[in-house]
Amino acid sequence: MQTAQTSGETAGQASDQTASSWADAAEQRVLDEALRLAPRAGWNAGLVSRALAAAGFSDAEGQLLLPEGPRDLAALLSRRHDAVALGKLRTFDLAALKIRQRIREGVIARLDAAQENADVLRPLAAFMAFPTNLPLALRLTWQSADVIWRWAGDVATDENHYSKRAILSGVLISTLAVDMASGRASALSHLDARIDNVMAFEKWKAGLKPMDLASEMVSALARMRYGK
Repeated sequence: MQTAQTSGETAGQASDQTASSWADAAEQRVLDEALRLAPRAGWNAGLVSRALAAAGFSDAEGQLLLPEGPRDLAALLSRRHDAVALGKLRTFDLAALKIRQRIREGVIARLDAAQENADVLRPLAAFMAFPTNLPLALRLTWQSADVIWRWAGDVATDENHYSKRAILSGVLISTLAVDMASGRASALSHLDARIDNVMAFEKWKAGLKPMDLASEMVSALARMRYGK
């Protein structure tokens, strides 16, 4: 009886893994089509329908894959960029880098990943700038900051864990906005200035206010959308 139960559990786990692998591959196919279409179609519900059709899926299947439509696509793209950035960062000799250099390289790697899809960043920013999408924008940027801090070796589990990610989220989104609006040289100058201002962690905490990150996110999305 125990052997049969164990075999059944194993078969069930294998089935779940197969379903998960299929869903992951399907999501990436739809995202690829969305990235091709978004520069003209914008980032909206219509984009989702067109991307699903181009990838060979029905709207009913799309409801299962992307129940939140363009919001799910935005999350998929952000996590793809995180993965690309992390792949680049893993080529560094971490022990040879001071913490300031680690954070700088982390932000640059994330900028490079985003620029691989530069032609969709403005329509995406326009979509994320809607007030109802701001919590998603904050959450995704927080996840990107978390990826960088974990790669950099951060093991904090107290309130510092959250403060570090909140501050780096602001650095990430503002630097991406400068990169889009004014180019990489200006973005790097902005990044270096921000890192200089925040590398003393006590200053980070002293300068952090509850609405700072949300305000910075709104400002950055507007700059990304309009290029100013």
